[in-house]
Order: sequence, then structure tokens, then C-alpha cells
Amino acid sequence: MIASAFPLLLLGFSLGMRHATDADHVIAVATIVSRVRSLGVALLIGAMWGLGHTITLMVIGGAILVFGLVVPPHVGLAMELTVALMLISLGLYHLTRLYRAVRRGEPPAQGAEHHDGHRHDLGWADRVFGGSRLYVSLRPLLIGVVHGLAGSAAVALLVLTTVRDPRWGVGYIALFGAGTVAGMMLITGVLALPFAYTRARFGGMHRALGAAAGLLSVGFGLFLAYDISIGSGLFTANPQWTPG
Repeated sequence: MIASAFPLLLLGFSLGMRHATDADHVIAVATIVSRVRSLGVALLIGAMWGLGHTITLMVIGGAILVFGLVVPPHVGLAMELTVALMLISLGLYHLTRLYRAVRRGEPPAQGAEHHDGHRHDLGWADRVFGGSRLYVSLRPLLIGVVHGLAGSAAVALLVLTTVRDPRWGVGYIALFGAGTVAGMMLITGVLALPFAYTRARFGGMHRALGAAAGLLSVGFGLFLAYDISIGSGLFTANPQWTPG
């Protein structure tokens, strides 16, 4: 049984790595790592982000598989809209910090703690728990949890079309999540290199890269929000939603 399921589980890991390259994931982590000082911190952020994403997949996707839950279109679109709003707030927060740093005349290498790459806006959670070091360290994980909302139903439905046994389906999702963690670590490592290199050597270029990442996050978030709200009709009586 294990031998016959191995190709499916391997497929889950491979698709998880590919899933890490989705546009919303790459844009989010590009904005986050734009203030990271070292490759090690970037890899940690990628791992925490992927772990948070996997937690959501396991909870929601597992519930769909085990209990046969059905996600209504309004709920599915609302989960995807949450990701769009996260991208917008993340980009705006980063651009605001960058603008304030430029006004104060700070060089790019100044004004950031070792974990500053973890800093991004989570709204009320930042205001309530912002003073906690544990919370600051767990921010990438929480961002991953939110991003997992948009893909959990799609992954579960993909599993349902190929696996009859819910236990193997949950195993597939777990390996899909592991692949996402590995993929996100690779992506954050690669994205962090130009930011880390230009931080100490080319201040203007570093700020330009950071601004581009923030603007891209806001722009893509607005595009997703429009497509979900207007294109898919989230706020209408008959929304059009296909998990994917």
C-alpha cells in the first residue's frame, strides 16, 4: 500500500514546491525580505511562512477530506479576499516605513533590528501584541496562515479527485505543505540576496528595490481585490468561484 501510494505522495511534495512560486506568495515574501540583513533570517522567514501556510492547509483541507465539508462560494471568495487585503496592507506598511526612513535621512543599513524583516502589518494583532518579542518572531507564520486560506480548498478538492482514503489524503496534504516550506525557503533565500547585497553597497538601489516590492504588493493586492469583489461577484447573490 505504501509503495503504491509513494508516487502520489511524491507528487504532493513536488506540487507543494511549485505552489510556493504562486504570484501572491512570491510578492508577499519579496516585500517581507526587502528589509532582511542576512540569508539565515530570510530562510527562517521562508520556513515560518511555509509552516503557517501548511497549518491552514491541514486544518481546512483536512476537515474537507475527513468530514466532507463543502466550502460555499461566498466563503471561498472571502478567504481569497483576505489574502488580497493582506498584500495591500503589507505593501502600504512597507512603503510607509521606507518613506519615514528617507525623511529621517537613515541609511538602508540603519534602523532595523535583526528580526526587522519580520515586521509587517497585521492590523489589530500588531496593535495588541506588537510589544511581544514572541509575536514579532511569529509574524511570518501568521502571514502564512492567512495565505493558506486561499489555497486550502483547492488542494483538498484536488486530493478528492485522486484519493479515496482520507488518511492518505491528509498525508498528501502534509507532504504538499512540506514542499511548500522547502519552496518558500528557496524563494526567500534567492529574493534576499539582491536586497542584502545592495543594502551595504548601493543605498539608492536598495531603496528602489524596496519601493518596487512594496508597490508591487499593493498593486497586485488591489488587482486581486477587484477581481474577487467585482469579477467573481463576491458581494452579489450568485458569486462565481472555482478553487484554484
